[in-house]
Amino acid sequence: MKTRKSYLTAVLVLTASIGFSQENKKQQDIQSIKSMCGCYEVKFNFTETFQYAKDTANYKPSETKHESALEWVALLEDTPDKIMLQHLLIAGPDMIIKHWRQDWIYENADLYSFYKDNSWKYSKLNKKDIKGQWTQKVYQVDDSPRYEGSASWVHVDGKDYWVNTTDAPLPRREHTKRNDYNVLKRRNIHEITKRGWNHEQDNVKIIRDNNGNDVVLAEEKGLDIYTKVADSKCEAAQKWWKENQLLWKNVRTKWDAVFAQNKDLDLEEKVDKKTLYSHLFKLKPDAPKTETDAIIDRFLK
Repeated sequence: MKTRKSYLTAVLVLTASIGFSQENKKQQDIQSIKSMCGCYEVKFNFTETFQYAKDTANYKPSETKHESALEWVALLEDTPDKIMLQHLLIAGPDMIIKHWRQDWIYENADLYSFYKDNSWKYSKLNKKDIKGQWTQKVYQVDDSPRYEGSASWVHVDGKDYWVNTTDAPLPRREHTKRNDYNVLKRRNIHEITKRGWNHEQDNVKIIRDNNGNDVVLAEEKGLDIYTKVADSKCEAAQKWWKENQLLWKNVRTKWDAVFAQNKDLDLEEKVDKKTLYSHLFKLKPDAPKTETDAIIDRFLK
């Protein structure tokens, strides 16, 4: 009887220990994600590394890019299983650009994977495969989908990072310049540093046909360096967001309803010869939700 009690006690202690360890790990993850908030001087660096085009004589690689900007990363939602970060680009004292958004969801089972040509495929992930993982859901400037991927945060040897590979649309720096590929396979590495954080990318430019067959056109290396500075340097972005946050909350609410349908998603690239962000960016901060809903509905195929 004592042996059985001792065994049960040992199991309970071990279970509690594992649960405590998992919760500690989760709290480390949350700390790393939330540390990406704040005011940053950002350096964007991209260059093509390898080319595989058949017509190499006439192939023109993308120009190497070195740009810098000031960016405010605001914490919009902070719950135990979901953290929402909104990026705001400061192009000048009176020019704030709503930039990309990243949501982090713990053990998320609903994934929208980019396919090609403004199309995303929905899939239900196995709970066993996502245990302890965080899905990073990245959105366009108009809060439409961009790309998503699930992986575990790693905290080892003083390093904190998250790595995932997933398909994505062309980046905005390429979208208006290139039409010779339609999928960017991104290997994203988010690493927290003493001075801020880095977003490192190993990207593959892919031509995908209607049957899902891929041809690799080129490869690319990217490194975005976020160096933390005083929040006061981003006061213009903070002020702008206070004035415009209700408009974009309405936009997010509409998209949440679309995503909740859990089915494949196809979007129009333009309506009335204008992109979605062009329609939304011209709205006043007090535009009613019925107006933003109607605009988004026109882009849903």
